[in-house]
Amino acid sequence: MSENTRLSRAKFRSWHRGTREADYMIGGFFDRYSQGWDEAGLLWFENLLDEDDVDVMAWALGTQPVPERFQSEQMELMKKLDYVNIPR
Repeated sequence: MSENTRLSRAKFRSWHRGTREADYMIGGFFDRYSQGWDEAGLLWFENLLDEDDVDVMAWALGTQPVPERFQSEQMELMKKLDYVNIPR
């Protein structure tokens, strides 16, 4: 699968999580940071998308410890939550 196809798929999956809160958090993170991802960064995010939303959100909010496999600079960026743009 080409990188463009993978990015398009990841974008769709990040914005169609099942709850508005998860869409804003995970989709917003994708929109803010995906342009700078290399192969490893995209693979990290694809693996993150396979996790349950409540877990990903808990890791980003700091209410649950981040599993070792997801501890990275990307998770540190996700924890900042400065990318969440909630339309009013």
